[in-house]
This record gives sequence, structure tokens and C-alpha cells, in this order.
Amino acid sequence: SDHMENIYGYLMKYTNLVTGWQYRFFVLNNDAGLLEYFVNEQSRHLKPRGTLQLAGAVISPSDEDSHTFTVNAASGEQYKLRATDAKERQHWVSRLQICTQHHTEAIGKNNPPLKSRSFSLASQGSANSPGVQRRPSQNAISFFNVGHHRLPTGKRVPIMQPDHLVDVREMMSQAEGQQRDLIRSIECLPVSGHLTSLDQDLLMLKATSMATMNCLNDCFHILQLQHASQQKGSLPAGTTISWLEPKISLANHFKNGAAQNFPAEITKPASVREEQSVAEPCSLTRETEEINPDEELEDICDDKEDDLGAVEEQRSVILHLLSQLKLGMDLTRVVLPTFILEKRSLLEMYADFMSHPDLFIAITNGTTPEERMIRFVEYYLTSFHEGRKGAIAKKPYNPIIGETFHCSWRMPKSEVATDAGSNFSAHSPSEQVILSKDLEGQTELDYYTVKFVAEQVSHHPPVSGFYAECVERKMCVSAHVWTKSKFLGMSIGVTMVGEGLLSLLEHGEEYTFSLPCAYARSILTVPWVELGGKVNINCVKTGYSASINFHTKPFYGGKLHRVTGEVKQNATNTVVCRVQGEWNSVLEFTYSNGETKYVDLTKLSVTRKRVRPLEKQGPFESRRLWQRVTESLRDGDIDKATEHKRALEERQRNEERLRAETETPWHTKYFLKEGDGWVYHKPLWKTISAAQTQQTDTN
Repeated sequence: SDHMENIYGYLMKYTNLVTGWQYRFFVLNNDAGLLEYFVNEQSRHLKPRGTLQLAGAVISPSDEDSHTFTVNAASGEQYKLRATDAKERQHWVSRLQICTQHHTEAIGKNNPPLKSRSFSLASQGSANSPGVQRRPSQNAISFFNVGHHRLPTGKRVPIMQPDHLVDVREMMSQAEGQQRDLIRSIECLPVSGHLTSLDQDLLMLKATSMATMNCLNDCFHILQLQHASQQKGSLPAGTTISWLEPKISLANHFKNGAAQNFPAEITKPASVREEQSVAEPCSLTRETEEINPDEELEDICDDKEDDLGAVEEQRSVILHLLSQLKLGMDLTRVVLPTFILEKRSLLEMYADFMSHPDLFIAITNGTTPEERMIRFVEYYLTSFHEGRKGAIAKKPYNPIIGETFHCSWRMPKSEVATDAGSNFSAHSPSEQVILSKDLEGQTELDYYTVKFVAEQVSHHPPVSGFYAECVERKMCVSAHVWTKSKFLGMSIGVTMVGEGLLSLLEHGEEYTFSLPCAYARSILTVPWVELGGKVNINCVKTGYSASINFHTKPFYGGKLHRVTGEVKQNATNTVVCRVQGEWNSVLEFTYSNGETKYVDLTKLSVTRKRVRPLEKQGPFESRRLWQRVTESLRDGDIDKATEHKRALEERQRNEERLRAETETPWHTKYFLKEGDGWVYHKPLWKTISAAQTQQTDTN
């Protein structure tokens, strides 16, 4: 066939993290079923620099771009290649797939099923030391418990119903678990001896099982498309779409290597039913919910991220991840290993930036525009220290679209600065805890309440919106943030694209501000966080502005976490305040009158946020949504945490795909799209304006 001709030409081959991409001359030898490469065309007569057997290989175009593809050999070796354009990639991929199919089928014809060399790879004990037992009487069919079912003649195949699709998904999840167990068992075999991990039959089994599961997933997606097309156009207004999720518990869902039954709901233990109540299909209809602060209790959760061992133990995982990345790659769609996760969602991390509500409320108590701008800068710079949990650069959970987080703070009015020079609480952290406990019995007139709400408004790109308000002091802050992460070699950079707006309604002032970039450094050893970039704060009405620089550490010398800034009056270009120091340690403020103030951030009192108990939270609220992942991380069970995290992410992908196929838009709950940004649906200034209008009409 003319499709089986030998082809050759230059392709780029990814070598390693240091060397990167290199041009190499590749030759597809159809007769031998080999893909060979040489340094250049002139060295073609020499021995190849590398050779891959294509029998049993998997050829995969990459969704990274339109030029890249991979060749995964049955031996486990992989070539990551890049053509000059999409057309050339398609040419190579199609020829490689034809050659692979031809030689894979030839092996199947020439090698009948094994009879005397059957064995069991079922895991005995831990995954790291599986027990391999010889069972001469057991063949491959009995090992995999494969059954062939013939449909009764004369009966039509019924149209697949949604419940049937759920059942199919359940069975596929079971098969995927068994396939992962099979791969793990093969890879754990010794490299020498009678039965090794490099045995050609086992390598073939490993490659074909992977290809089979990929094919089954493609078929399942076609069934979903078919069902969606049948329903499209007949959906009445207001119809909701449910996630196609397994009805079994997550623990059973990821239990590998065992036949599983799917008992009726009534036979399940209460803990399983409770877990399912969170993971059950959720409606796309999004109705706002007013959270009553009186239902919220002082948070007793204290998850400090100080475990250094896990990072060092998972070094090989990090190295493998780094080998798959390239400089500048967008990490938005990259699934990072679970052990680097913090035990909180990104939405809750934004809330923790508000852990000094006394400083936040004190902004509006400034007697002059200059003082209010300086107080805002002081509050802004003290917010980042508590926003980080511990010294290790761990990553919060990526919020699921529609995920929300609610909390509030109660601040005694006596603890909020009213005059200049008393901006910071005089109480120690221990005294602050006692004060917060005493608040339970105080009347509403004795404290201020700051309410906070955050929502993940978009998945691609990942955009979060958050809003906080203090009704008594007529002030609110709103922001939307698009997190863009990139791989920078030995570090990861996160750019916070977006803008925040602080409104002081008593003074008719609005302050716009941005956020610095964040960097995770030394990701191969003990990763740590560094902030960098220039931030501007501006108030158009008063003419005051601030410029703040977060300095990254130079390669040689220099201090860590250094920050400098100044506040000026734009009309006269007069600097009224300068600041320097470290954003996680000590800050020095120097004012125009010559006074200097030092703030030790490690000794600043922290007000604990108030959160509703889990049983009162909705299924989309962060702590309830990520409850199983968080519990597993606390227990140190990384595998179980990964399983729960994967289930949530898969659920989100299924829902997003179905929305696209049925052209059903996603409706946010608390934030509205306005131009390029997102705004809270019921900001304080709108509520006060409506109340004043209503009062005027009444009078």
C-alpha cells in the first residue's frame, strides 16, 4: 500500500529540562516497524541515536498546541516530537498510526493466547510490594473475569437513558481502577528473573490495556453526545442538567483490583450517604442565598502548612512533573500532584487576607484624605502575611466553577482605631482570642461586623470574585482576580490579573488597587513563597496615590521579601509617607512630619473568621465541597486525597462539556459580568442608595 511507504524528515525532539528541544532526523521504517532518529541526515548511514518498536505503541497528538505529538512505545519509552506545522504533524501521526496498527495486528496473529505461561498480577498487600503468584491453570480470560454476553435475537437495543449512562460510567471507573492496578503491578515487578517488568508480553499488555481504556472513554463521550443531541431542542425553559457521576461512594469508586457490587441506597452506611449528598448532581440554576452572620461560629480550624517531609519524600514525583513541562508553559490546565496542596480553597485564602478587620475598618476613620490613603496602604501591606499558611509554598485548591465561600468577622468597636497614630491593636494575640470569645454575649452595638463572600465565576480562564462589607461603617471592597501560572524552570510564577475597588461611602471615595505576582521558589528542595512586582493604589477624588514595589531576591546577595513604597499627593507631587521592610516581618512607616512607626507583623493580633458549620453549608461551599480532600490530607493519606480531588475535577469537566453540547449557559450566583471584570450583584452603595430612595418616597 502507498500508505505504508517509508517516510523521513526533520522533527524537533524534546530531550530533557536542560537541553530542551533539538532538531533530529527521523526515519519511519515500515517493514521493520521501527521509528529511528539520527543527529542529522548526513549521519543516516551510521547507527541510529535512538529506536522505538512501534508494535503496541500509542501515537497521541498533543492538545498543548497544533504541532506537538507523542509516541508511547510498549516498552514504556516515550518520544515527544514537534513538527513544523499542523499539516506535517498530521502526516507523521497518520503514517505512524498505520504502521503501528499493522505490526500490532501481526503480533496478534503470530502469537496465540498463552496457555502454559499464565499468571496473576493481582496485588497482595501494598502497591509497592505486590505479591506475584504463579497460577498455571489460570489464563488471561479468567484473570480479567471477561464475560461475553449475547443479546437475545429479535430484540432491539434500547436507547441509552441517563441512568444507564451513569451505570456505564460506574463500570468504566471500575475498569480504570483495575487497569491502574495492573500497570502498577507490572511496574513493581523486578527487572531481572523469570518474570520481569520488561517482559515483552507484559509490555504489550500494558500498552494495549491503556489504548483500550482510551478507546472506551472516546466511545462513552460519543454516547454522551448522542444523548445530548436527542435532548437538545426539547428542553423546556428552566430545565437543569445533572452531572453524570457514579452513584457509588468514592472509597469504592477507586478501589482497585476487586469485583464491586452496587447495592441499593438503603443498604449504604450513613457516612457514604452523607458523602453522596455533597457529590450528588447539582442544578445549574443559581439562586443567591443571604447568609445570616448569627449562624456563623468562630472558626476553630487551624491547618498550619509546616510539613517538610512530604515535599522531600515526593521529590521523584516533582522531577517527573518537571520533565513534562517547558519554560513559559501555562500551568492552568496542568494537574499538579496532591501532596503540594494546602488544606483550603483559593477562595478561602482570599478571605484570610481580611484577618485584620480592625485595620480595615479603621481606614474610614481617618480624618483627612491623606490619612485615609495611608491607612489603606498600612492595611494592604499587613494582609499578605496572614494570607499565607506557614513558610512552605503549597498551593490552595483550584476552585470549582460555582464554588462559593462565606465568612464574617466581629470586631469590638473599642478595638478599632479612630485617631491618627493608634492604627494597630494594643492587645496581644492571646488577649485577642479572649476578646473574640467574649463577643458571643455582647449586643450588636458593641461590635462591627465585616461580611465576606467569594465565588469562582469562570473555569477557563480561572477567575474568582470576592466582596467584603461593613454596613455600620458604610465601606466595602470588591475584586476579581484571574490567576495565570507559568513554569519558569526551578520556580513557578503566578500573575494576579484583575483589579480591586475599595469604597468609603461616608466620604464618597473610591480606591482602585491591584495585586502583586507570587512565585514558588526552590521547587526541587523546600519550596518557599516570594512576592514580586509593582502595585498601584489610586483615589481619583482626593488626588492621592501610592506606589508599592515587592522586590524579588537578586541572584547574589540582597534580602528576602523586601518591600518599598511611597504615598504622594499627585497635584503637588509631594511624598507624604514612605514605607520599607519585609511584607512578612517588620514594616517601617515614615511620615511627612518626621515620625516613624514600626509594625511587627508576626505580633499583630489576628481575628478569627466566623464560618457556618459544615452541616449548614450548601454543596457548593468550599469547605463542604473539599471536605473529603481536606480530611484525607489531614490524615496524611495522599492517595485518598488524590482520588477525591480527581472525582471533583472529573465532575466539573463532565458538566462543562454537557453545557457546551446543549448550549446551556452558566449562571453565576453573586457576581455579574461588567465589561472585562466582575462586580458583586448587590454592593453596599447600591443597597444604601435604594434604601434612601425608598425613604424619600415614603416621606
